[in-house]
Amino acid sequence: MRQYAFLILLLLASVTVWSQEGDIIDGKVLNDANDVPLENVNIVNLNEVIGATTNKDGEFSIRAKVNDTLYFSYLGFKSIRVRVTNDWLKYGDIKIKMTELGIALEEVVVKPVQLTGYVEVDAKTIPIYDNYRYRISGVNIGYEGGDRSPGAVNKVLSAIFNPADFLYNIFGKRPRQMQKLRKMKEDDEIRNLLATKYDRETLMAVLQLERVDVDEILNNCSYSADFIRTATDLQILDAISECYDEYRVLNRDKRKG
Repeated sequence: MRQYAFLILLLLASVTVWSQEGDIIDGKVLNDANDVPLENVNIVNLNEVIGATTNKDGEFSIRAKVNDTLYFSYLGFKSIRVRVTNDWLKYGDIKIKMTELGIALEEVVVKPVQLTGYVEVDAKTIPIYDNYRYRISGVNIGYEGGDRSPGAVNKVLSAIFNPADFLYNIFGKRPRQMQKLRKMKEDDEIRNLLATKYDRETLMAVLQLERVDVDEILNNCSYSADFIRTATDLQILDAISECYDEYRVLNRDKRKG
């Protein structure tokens, strides 16, 4: 009898966990102007922080619960947010239509680099970009090449001991949003998406921040203006995550003291 009771409890627990994780929902993304399916549209569940991509027929599948918000983004189209409803779960396939944007591309001038074959001469000719972050294996912190202001640790430390500081207001009052950083780093779909983007839109949507806040976080964490301007969204994600980890460690040490 006890074995049956245990099995029933185990079954109920499994059902509860499954309901918390949500169901697999299906949908199709179309161009609102002509109903043509859109391939490679990026979808992010902002609540669960998981991602998906549409196939060549515009179809996608993603795990979600009722009231979860799905964020759709696609190059040349206006990003949209869609709330998951009971009808979606009940009837299945839902069509999402995205509106195309008119984009005027700025003229890009490509300057050729003519090499002579002499190392000493060519080394002075080839442009060097030093606004990158580097990481040494076995060391938990990274560093950025090029000119930088004082170390991120000092700035984060000052943020903790000064409650009016910007980082305190962002990290200290948004712990749940900042915790999503770890989930974003673990989801391959989202990482692949962020590696190809530079508009910060997905980061802002998940973390519920404005563009100016993202830039200010990196500025307060001692990242250079060149890095903030040129880094991919994936590099920005790693930079904010690194800064937040330092903030948590120093804040924990402060409380112990």
